[in-house]
Amino acid sequence: MFYSVVMSLSDRERRLLAEMEQALATDDPRLQSTLAGSTMTPTKPRLLLGIGLIFLGIVVIFGGLIAKQTPIGVVGFLFALVGLLMLIRSISAPAAKGAPRRKGARTSFSDRLQERWDRRNFN
Repeated sequence: MFYSVVMSLSDRERRLLAEMEQALATDDPRLQSTLAGSTMTPTKPRLLLGIGLIFLGIVVIFGGLIAKQTPIGVVGFLFALVGLLMLIRSISAPAAKGAPRRKGARTSFSDRLQERWDRRNFN
């Protein structure tokens, strides 16, 4: 990682940092992958494409209205509809990729924190 670039570390410090990284990877893999990964997730290009298709659809709809051609307006509507569907799917995709939630009673925030603390200290 970049800790060796910032400053010179002893072997013990490097080993401790490696252990901390390993603990982070096992404790919270989503956070670790977010921090280690790129900032451009696969859903962002689809989000931008969806927005672009919506604007293109609106422009084509207005073009059909100005030209008084119904088929051009229908094509514009289809572009906007596909763009809207892509936008909705790209927004809802990160929630679906997360860790599966357990079915059953919902726990409070403090209970979840306590459970994570117990897992860290007893593993």
